[in-house]
Amino acid sequence: MNGAEALVGTLGANGVDTVFANAGTSEMHVVAALDGAPAMRPVLCLFEGVATGAADGYARVAGRPAATLLHLGPGLANGWANLHNARRAHVPVLNVVGAHPRAHDRLDPPLASRLAELAGSLGGTVTTASSADDVPTSAVGALAGTRGVRGGIATLVLPADVAWSDLSATPPSWPLAPAPSRPRPPAATVEEAWRWLRDGRAALVLGGSLGTEALADASSVAAAAGARLLVETFPAVLAHGAGVVSPERVIYLSEFAIAQLADLERVVLVGAAAPVGFFAYPGLPSRLLPPDCRILDLAEDGVDPAAALADLARASDAVRQPGPDADPVTAPDGDLNPASLAAAVAATLSEDAVVVDEANTAGLHLYSALAAAPPHRLLTLTGGAIGFGLPAALGAALGSGARVTALVADGAAMYTVQALWSLAREGLDVTVVVLANHAYDILRLERTRLGPLPNAGASHALTDLSAPTIDHVALARGYGVAARRVTDATDLVGALRDAAHEPGPHLIEVPLPAMAFGT
Repeated sequence: MNGAEALVGTLGANGVDTVFANAGTSEMHVVAALDGAPAMRPVLCLFEGVATGAADGYARVAGRPAATLLHLGPGLANGWANLHNARRAHVPVLNVVGAHPRAHDRLDPPLASRLAELAGSLGGTVTTASSADDVPTSAVGALAGTRGVRGGIATLVLPADVAWSDLSATPPSWPLAPAPSRPRPPAATVEEAWRWLRDGRAALVLGGSLGTEALADASSVAAAAGARLLVETFPAVLAHGAGVVSPERVIYLSEFAIAQLADLERVVLVGAAAPVGFFAYPGLPSRLLPPDCRILDLAEDGVDPAAALADLARASDAVRQPGPDADPVTAPDGDLNPASLAAAVAATLSEDAVVVDEANTAGLHLYSALAAAPPHRLLTLTGGAIGFGLPAALGAALGSGARVTALVADGAAMYTVQALWSLAREGLDVTVVVLANHAYDILRLERTRLGPLPNAGASHALTDLSAPTIDHVALARGYGVAARRVTDATDLVGALRDAAHEPGPHLIEVPLPAMAFGT
């Protein structure tokens, strides 16, 4: 047995059943070892950013690590942006990165890089297997680095000579990573949080991965205390839909968020960080809460957020209330715009679906519209690095077995469009809705902070996607995905319903008007 076979055996024994791969020469022994592991599903991705984004989506819905298989430092670098999103979502992802044989690496071949430093910049554990005998222990250590209560990114560097070398003896059994500890908050901290929420103008601010029960606990506490209930702008996973508590969402734009939060005197955080603007602007504070607002973090130091909310609910003696019922959403007709788009998705969504939201500016109405849709899980762009939606849909479909609807802005879709090929290859029930306004609308909005946006010149050219116009239908068909372009809201509703009743992936291109930001 060689080191690569020991790696695959150890991962399989620890419940890793899916690997998203874009492998190269240094990983060929691992690729060969997968032939002997029929229970592990290898998923070929045509770009490393697809592999890492898919691992993120998988981990968010499955609640357990997915693995990536990447080629040297450049492969890890190509996947870094979506690993950043996964890091901010606190989900478990294990990167297996092949490296040159150690004697060869010392000669500084062309693909050599500062691999450990690059991996370390993700803030997780980095382990380099030193010998074939060391592989099982190194793999278990790396897995343990992903399995904290709030998850994490871990990287296992596997030099090719370690992968091809034989172990001195076959392990009698594969070592297992320890089960994650799930500490609860101290009782005194829970009592203090409950007092805070009852005292003055207060809010309970949630973040991370939030299920139906956690949301119900949070809602009951907020109602009993007379406090506001908010959720961070981009939660990792949010139970959502009719009958599910729908917290007020912190607004993305700093000016509006500052006004939204202006009256707060005390905030209790559970799974969220204190709200900070996505970007800094002249004359605006970066911190969105009032300067004198006091903050208590109930889920710091690795505390399980769901357990913290359950303890807070017990301390308050609050009666858990279900979320409000909602009438079925009426299918829209007429012109296509962000409001009719959101209504069409809500009216056609199947129960227990997964929705991946990278709609960006076109998704303004999605959160409120989907609150009345059948219960589902909502995944959002937690780390802000675009190119998340298509890969996350791939991973979420594999990790959940549910139907997935991915709403992706046209600019963001181009970052990881190769994911369409993997969707077709795996035959997954994913409906991709590309929102085509042929512009980087968010950049046009930001540009107007400096003055009117001219119709010509660099300011226009660097925000315009219409010269030439991207044909998303043709791209999807080229990757093997059934695709169509709709013309109005009625057509969109029909396309969504057709896709939901046909197996395999579908892409729907939705033409939307670009926002008017002046001339």
